[in-house]
Amino acid sequence: MPRMIALVSVLLLATPVFAESFKPVTSRDSFVSLMQNRELTRLGISLTVTPDGRIDGRAFGRDVSGAWRWQSGYFCRDLYWGSKNLGPNCQAVKVQGETVRFISDQGTGEYADLTLR
Repeated sequence: MPRMIALVSVLLLATPVFAESFKPVTSRDSFVSLMQNRELTRLGISLTVTPDGRIDGRAFGRDVSGAWRWQSGYFCRDLYWGSKNLGPNCQAVKVQGETVRFISDQGTGEYADLTLR
């Protein structure tokens, strides 16, 4: 039992270290290089972000389309999910291994983690 408590304690203490290991993506060139010939996936989501500023794919049975640009260190996108306009949003981008984190509202809002495939 003491070994189990020690293991759980180590895992709980290690969590912030893992969270801090996300590295910011701060330039358009770095972002394009990261996305080159890859898809962003998550359960029910598959998206392609192209170097020429397009976003295409599917999410939860609906087509996804949109446009993006890099502006002042942020991934700024206009997005449609089916016929629903999700509107513009500039997002901070961070990466950890094959996980890309998009944080809405210039890094102050909610985030979504997607996997590069």
